[in-house]
Amino acid sequence: LTRFGGYVSAINVPTVALRHLPLGWSFAEGAAYPVQALTAWYGLVTLGAVTRDHVVLVQSAAGGVGLNALTILRALGARTVAVVGNESKREWLQRERGLSRDAIVVRDRAGFPGALDRVLSQMGVRGFNVVFDAVSGPYFQPAYTRLLPEGRYVVYGAADFMTRGTRRNWWHLARAYLSRPTVDPLHMVSDNRSVMGFNLIWLWDKAPELSGLFDAMAPVFTVPPDVGRTFSFGDAPAAMRYLQEGGSVGKVVLESGVK
Repeated sequence: LTRFGGYVSAINVPTVALRHLPLGWSFAEGAAYPVQALTAWYGLVTLGAVTRDHVVLVQSAAGGVGLNALTILRALGARTVAVVGNESKREWLQRERGLSRDAIVVRDRAGFPGALDRVLSQMGVRGFNVVFDAVSGPYFQPAYTRLLPEGRYVVYGAADFMTRGTRRNWWHLARAYLSRPTVDPLHMVSDNRSVMGFNLIWLWDKAPELSGLFDAMAPVFTVPPDVGRTFSFGDAPAAMRYLQEGGSVGKVVLESGVK
């Protein structure tokens, strides 16, 4: 693990940031595991306090963190609603992860509230215990208002700010910023809901604590993570464009060629 400077062929890190590569895993699978799995574990277990039979909404469920989140939730015995960006990702989760089609929502701004109501009705529940979100934007409020009392909304990103082109789009950024979701603390008290945000970067000074979390989650991840695609180091800009297009499944990994 490293806080910054990971796009290199060699780096100096303290021993607390090192772990053995699990037997049979490739270097790409090893690279796709620690940060993504720790993000999902910290958000769902440490902050979200997910337990058996909790109903959990996972945004970007086919991404690197999202797939790890699905693994954790299955191990905990939670009931999962997965949100993805397109139909092909829904089909992938059905085929590769065995999720029911009815438990997967394809993200659509206008139809998102209705889609959440349908899936909750099909599950026979009134709302979510936990929402795990790295998208935010216009999808925040519909999910937040469907939190049950004592519900926890865990935010670890804002992909809605991401632009699709290669040039800076100041208009998009300004509009996304000015229209970003807000919550009233007084309403949070009366509704008995929580919003929590985190970024593992700011926990870097707590490396021993993260090490303990890493050990705790190890028994859950008995198979390597999904690597959707690898790029050579020289193709890093192409890898970034691929991410921006929104079609990736699993983790995108850069390979330096150095073993």
